Amino acid sequence: MTRKIIGVAGFKNAGKTTLVERLVRELTSRGYRVATVKHAHHSFDIDHEGRDSFRHRAAGASEVAVISRQRWAIIHESRGEEEPSFETILAKLSPCDLVIVEGYKHGDHLKIEVRNLALDHPKLAGEDPSIVAIAATGPVPEAQVLVFDRDHVEALAQFIITRMELDPK
Repeated sequence: MTRKIIGVAGFKNAGKTTLVERLVRELTSRGYRVATVKHAHHSFDIDHEGRDSFRHRAAGASEVAVISRQRWAIIHESRGEEEPSFETILAKLSPCDLVIVEGYKHGDHLKIEVRNLALDHPKLAGEDPSIVAIAATGPVPEAQVLVFDRDHVEALAQFIITRMELDPK
């Protein structure tokens, strides 16, 4: 299955997570089914000490499935295994119209660079041909790609719909 994937990339405190959240809200309100992938550079937990699923993992289970009427999750303990590839994770997702990826800034998929101009971060656009637009806190006169106001989510969503050739809803 070929997936339509757009990344949101940038450096710490640029506003990536807030932008992804707002894009998901905007695109789903327009009728699109959206999945997200977030790459973390650190360990994380989705269950907490004392919970049954945490106790199962602590006891040595390699995978724990938690299922309810509202949601389900499978927690996989790597236990020294290599981090799964981006492609492996994409293959596990259910069918959707679009996958928005936060992180994986060096991946080959198309990306929107998020810039907080108050911070002195390296620039990705111009160096990385997979950057197709910039969402910034102000003008970026030297940009070689389209620049959007980081807070103008409706325009960014329309750009994504057009660029990713999503079916009209």
